[in-house]
Amino acid sequence: MECSQMGDLKEMKAKIYGYARVSTQEQSMHSQVDALESFGCQQIVLEKESGRKRRKELENLFLRMRAGDTLVVTKLDRLSRTTKDLLEISEFLQKKNIHFISLKEKIDTSSPMGKFYFILIAAIAEMEVSMIRERTLLGLEAAKKRGRCGGRPKISAEKSDAIKQLISRGMSKKEIAARLKVSISTVYNYTKHTCT
Repeated sequence: MECSQMGDLKEMKAKIYGYARVSTQEQSMHSQVDALESFGCQQIVLEKESGRKRRKELENLFLRMRAGDTLVVTKLDRLSRTTKDLLEISEFLQKKNIHFISLKEKIDTSSPMGKFYFILIAAIAEMEVSMIRERTLLGLEAAKKRGRCGGRPKISAEKSDAIKQLISRGMSKKEIAARLKVSISTVYNYTKHTCT
Protein backbone atom coordinates (compact mmCIF):
# COMPACT_ATOMS: atom_id res chain seq x y z
CA MET A 1 0.00 0.00 0.00
CA GLU A 2 1.35 3.43 -0.91
CA CYS A 3 1.96 6.12 1.72
CA SER A 4 -0.75 8.37 0.23
CA GLN A 5 -3.33 5.58 0.57
CA MET A 6 -2.31 4.96 4.19
CA GLY A 7 -2.76 8.68 4.89
CA ASP A 8 -6.26 8.51 3.40
CA LEU A 9 -7.10 5.56 5.68
CA LYS A 10 -5.93 7.48 8.75
CA GLU A 11 -8.13 10.44 7.80
CA MET A 12 -11.14 8.12 7.47
CA LYS A 13 -10.62 6.63 10.94
CA ALA A 14 -13.55 7.19 13.29
CA LYS A 15 -13.18 10.16 15.64
CA ILE A 16 -14.40 10.82 19.15
CA TYR A 17 -15.95 14.27 19.50
CA GLY A 18 -16.86 15.87 22.80
CA TYR A 19 -19.63 18.44 23.13
CA ALA A 20 -19.84 20.84 26.08
CA ARG A 21 -22.50 23.50 26.59
CA VAL A 22 -23.25 26.11 29.21
CA SER A 23 -26.50 28.03 29.25
CA THR A 24 -25.39 31.12 31.16
CA GLN A 25 -22.30 33.29 31.16
CA GLU A 26 -21.71 32.54 34.85
CA GLN A 27 -21.35 28.80 34.30
CA SER A 28 -17.96 27.30 33.58
CA MET A 29 -17.15 24.59 31.07
CA HIS A 30 -13.98 23.46 32.86
CA SER A 31 -15.51 20.40 34.53
CA GLN A 32 -17.15 19.29 31.27
CA VAL A 33 -13.96 19.79 29.26
CA ASP A 34 -11.88 17.93 31.88
CA ALA A 35 -14.27 14.95 31.82
CA LEU A 36 -14.34 14.88 28.01
CA GLU A 37 -10.54 15.07 27.79
CA SER A 38 -10.21 12.29 30.39
CA PHE A 39 -12.54 10.14 28.31
CA GLY A 40 -10.26 10.58 25.28
CA CYS A 41 -12.17 12.97 23.04
CA GLN A 42 -9.98 14.02 20.12
CA GLN A 43 -11.91 17.22 19.49
CA ILE A 44 -14.13 19.14 21.90
CA VAL A 45 -16.75 21.58 20.68
CA LEU A 46 -17.79 24.34 23.10
CA GLU A 47 -21.23 25.98 22.99
CA LYS A 48 -21.93 29.09 25.05
CA GLU A 49 -25.59 29.50 24.19
CA SER A 50 -28.84 28.60 25.84
CA GLY A 51 -30.34 25.22 24.90
CA ARG A 52 -33.44 27.04 23.69
CA LYS A 53 -31.58 28.97 21.05
CA ARG A 54 -30.10 27.57 17.88
CA ARG A 55 -26.93 25.71 18.73
CA LYS A 56 -24.63 26.63 15.85
CA GLU A 57 -21.62 24.73 17.17
CA LEU A 58 -23.61 21.50 17.55
CA GLU A 59 -25.09 21.91 14.07
CA ASN A 60 -21.61 22.45 12.61
CA LEU A 61 -20.33 19.40 14.49
CA PHE A 62 -23.12 17.26 13.03
CA LEU A 63 -22.08 18.38 9.54
CA ARG A 64 -18.49 17.21 10.18
CA MET A 65 -19.30 13.88 11.79
CA ARG A 66 -19.23 10.68 9.74
CA ALA A 67 -20.55 7.14 10.20
CA GLY A 68 -18.64 5.38 12.97
CA ASP A 69 -17.74 8.60 14.80
CA THR A 70 -18.71 9.01 18.45
CA LEU A 71 -20.37 11.98 20.16
CA VAL A 72 -19.66 12.26 23.89
CA VAL A 73 -21.39 14.52 26.44
CA THR A 74 -20.99 14.66 30.20
CA LYS A 75 -24.77 14.65 30.83
CA LEU A 76 -27.84 14.33 28.61
CA ASP A 77 -29.02 17.84 29.52
CA ARG A 78 -25.85 19.26 27.94
CA LEU A 79 -27.03 17.85 24.60
CA SER A 80 -30.72 18.63 24.89
CA ARG A 81 -33.12 20.44 27.23
CA THR A 82 -36.31 18.97 25.82
CA THR A 83 -37.35 15.40 25.23
CA LYS A 84 -38.57 16.31 21.74
CA ASP A 85 -35.14 17.65 20.83
CA LEU A 86 -33.45 14.59 22.34
CA LEU A 87 -35.67 12.35 20.23
CA GLU A 88 -34.77 14.26 17.06
CA ILE A 89 -31.06 14.09 17.87
CA SER A 90 -31.22 10.36 18.63
CA GLU A 91 -32.95 9.69 15.30
CA PHE A 92 -30.34 11.78 13.48
CA LEU A 93 -27.44 9.95 15.15
CA GLN A 94 -28.97 6.55 14.38
CA LYS A 95 -29.53 7.44 10.71
CA LYS A 96 -25.92 8.64 10.33
CA ASN A 97 -24.60 5.61 12.29
CA ILE A 98 -22.92 7.87 14.85
CA HIS A 99 -22.34 6.41 18.30
CA PHE A 100 -23.42 8.37 21.35
CA ILE A 101 -22.04 8.34 24.89
CA SER A 102 -23.38 10.19 27.92
CA LEU A 103 -20.92 9.83 30.79
CA LYS A 104 -23.23 10.51 33.74
CA GLU A 105 -26.11 8.32 32.56
CA LYS A 106 -23.67 5.64 31.33
CA ILE A 107 -25.28 5.48 27.89
CA ASP A 108 -23.10 4.01 25.13
CA THR A 109 -24.92 3.26 21.87
CA SER A 110 -21.99 1.23 20.53
CA SER A 111 -23.22 -1.66 22.70
CA PRO A 112 -26.58 -3.41 22.26
CA MET A 113 -27.63 -2.51 25.83
CA GLY A 114 -26.62 1.13 25.32
CA LYS A 115 -28.63 1.30 22.08
CA PHE A 116 -31.61 -0.22 23.87
CA TYR A 117 -31.34 2.29 26.74
CA PHE A 118 -31.10 5.25 24.38
CA ILE A 119 -34.04 3.98 22.28
CA LEU A 120 -36.00 3.50 25.50
CA ILE A 121 -35.29 7.10 26.54
CA ALA A 122 -36.28 8.31 23.06
CA ALA A 123 -39.49 6.24 23.18
CA ILE A 124 -40.39 7.71 26.57
CA ALA A 125 -39.71 11.17 25.15
CA GLU A 126 -41.96 10.46 22.17
CA MET A 127 -44.69 9.18 24.48
CA GLU A 128 -44.40 12.34 26.59
CA VAL A 129 -44.78 14.54 23.49
CA SER A 130 -47.85 12.52 22.41
CA MET A 131 -49.40 12.80 25.87
CA ILE A 132 -48.87 16.58 25.93
CA ARG A 133 -50.46 16.86 22.48
CA GLU A 134 -53.42 14.71 23.58
CA ARG A 135 -53.94 16.73 26.79
CA THR A 136 -53.79 19.97 24.81
CA LEU A 137 -56.42 18.75 22.34
CA LEU A 138 -58.67 17.52 25.17
CA GLY A 139 -58.30 20.88 26.92
CA LEU A 140 -59.19 22.79 23.76
CA GLU A 141 -62.19 20.53 23.19
CA ALA A 142 -63.42 21.05 26.77
CA ALA A 143 -62.97 24.82 26.46
CA LYS A 144 -64.92 24.82 23.20
CA LYS A 145 -67.81 22.99 24.92
CA ARG A 146 -67.81 25.71 27.61
CA GLY A 147 -68.04 28.37 24.90
CA ARG A 148 -64.39 29.41 24.84
CA CYS A 149 -62.85 29.45 21.39
CA GLY A 150 -59.37 30.65 22.27
CA GLY A 151 -57.68 33.84 21.28
CA ARG A 152 -58.05 37.22 22.89
CA PRO A 153 -61.26 38.19 24.67
CA LYS A 154 -63.65 40.29 22.60
CA ILE A 155 -63.60 44.05 23.11
CA SER A 156 -66.53 45.70 24.84
CA ALA A 157 -69.40 47.24 22.89
CA GLU A 158 -68.31 50.69 24.16
CA LYS A 159 -64.80 50.29 22.74
CA SER A 160 -66.21 48.89 19.52
CA ASP A 161 -68.45 51.97 19.13
CA ALA A 162 -65.54 54.27 20.03
CA ILE A 163 -63.34 52.68 17.34
CA LYS A 164 -66.14 53.21 14.79
CA GLN A 165 -66.57 56.88 15.76
CA LEU A 166 -62.83 57.63 15.76
CA ILE A 167 -62.40 56.01 12.35
CA SER A 168 -65.26 58.12 10.96
CA ARG A 169 -63.44 61.23 12.27
CA GLY A 170 -60.37 60.23 10.27
CA MET A 171 -58.12 59.30 13.19
CA SER A 172 -55.27 56.90 12.37
CA LYS A 173 -55.40 53.32 13.61
CA LYS A 174 -52.26 53.88 15.67
CA GLU A 175 -53.80 56.90 17.40
CA ILE A 176 -57.04 54.99 18.06
CA ALA A 177 -55.12 52.09 19.62
CA ALA A 178 -53.19 54.47 21.89
CA ARG A 179 -56.26 56.45 22.93
CA LEU A 180 -58.42 53.39 23.72
CA LYS A 181 -55.55 51.37 25.20
CA VAL A 182 -56.04 48.43 22.85
CA SER A 183 -53.54 46.81 20.53
CA ILE A 184 -53.22 48.13 17.01
CA SER A 185 -54.09 44.64 15.73
CA THR A 186 -57.43 44.90 17.58
CA VAL A 187 -58.19 48.12 15.67
CA TYR A 188 -57.10 46.53 12.37
CA ASN A 189 -59.23 43.44 13.03
CA TYR A 190 -62.24 45.58 13.91
CA THR A 191 -61.91 47.63 10.72
CA LYS A 192 -61.33 44.52 8.62
CA HIS A 193 -64.51 42.85 9.88
CA THR A 194 -66.83 45.86 10.12
CA CYS A 195 -65.70 48.54 7.68
CA THR A 196 -65.94 47.66 4.02
